[in-house]
Amino acid sequence: MTPDRFEDHAWKDIVPDDLLKIYEPYRRETVVGPNPALLLIDLYNLAYQGGPKPPQELQDSYPSSCGIHAHRAIDPTKRLIAAARAAGIPIIYCFGDTAPQGAPRRVGATHRKGVKRDPKDFEIYHEFTPEPGDILIPKQRASIFAGTPLVSHLNILGVNSVIVCGESTSGCVRASCVDAYSTGLHVSLVEDCTYDRHEMIHKMNLFDLHHKYADVMAVEEVVAHLSDLAASRAAAQCA
Repeated sequence: MTPDRFEDHAWKDIVPDDLLKIYEPYRRETVVGPNPALLLIDLYNLAYQGGPKPPQELQDSYPSSCGIHAHRAIDPTKRLIAAARAAGIPIIYCFGDTAPQGAPRRVGATHRKGVKRDPKDFEIYHEFTPEPGDILIPKQRASIFAGTPLVSHLNILGVNSVIVCGESTSGCVRASCVDAYSTGLHVSLVEDCTYDRHEMIHKMNLFDLHHKYADVMAVEEVVAHLSDLAASRAAAQCA
């Protein structure tokens, strides 16, 4: 996206002009970086429990559910995954490590209390079944980079940038984007495929990540880039 459309995103209805003025120095063209991999952050059952309802209606029974926000992101995320497969880029899932002896007591992704540790809750949601060749990485902290072999995998695969989506925008997605940027990777964050339990938290974290650590992009932009990449790779094979 060109610099003149840099703020043309989900936060337009909540960010005041004086804040935009402060963040003007971050304005730039946004792109998908070279040799990308797709990082699918925590697309597990816990986020979808209770169905497509407002999270506040699910709070008592399913306190970790993103409800309607998670379900709205299903179709665009499936489009993104299909485009990544067609382009032949690495697809990497992460999920919560529930091994009973995998970590000391009280280790978790955040300080939040009362989160159940039923292993089935942390399995990949059925709409996003991994395929042979996909990489699955269990994690104990918020970031997919923290204490995992991800960087080694990316180095072996020759990855220089990442496309990120999943949940939650303010938690594991944010931590993963910051770590990816700190590792030296270009980060493209797909706003249609990312969500949280509340729209305000989602939008403000998108805004902050976009200006400091990631290029927030629409799924149409990223899919178009991946389609071009698939076409160029197919042409190279035929040459």
